[in-house]
Amino acid sequence: MTPLPGYVAWCLAGLLLCAALLLLRRPAARLLWLALRSSVGLAVLALLSQASQFTGINLGVNLINALVLGLLGAPGFGLLLMLQWALR
Repeated sequence: MTPLPGYVAWCLAGLLLCAALLLLRRPAARLLWLALRSSVGLAVLALLSQASQFTGINLGVNLINALVLGLLGAPGFGLLLMLQWALR
């Protein structure tokens, strides 16, 4: 067998990449959405830690708490508060 010419190999690689992107479109979109929501959760945690002396709520600013807020939203915030209360 003779090796494929360069342009045919590039075309096959491009088609394979397009097929992979089509197959992974939904999971990639969900991961991007989770990353966006988690970054907003991290920002909320950072703002909350700045105002903790006024509110009395002191949650850690870390990736786990941000992921909980990203996945669950406001109920996740309540869950984190209840978990902090139960572990004290």
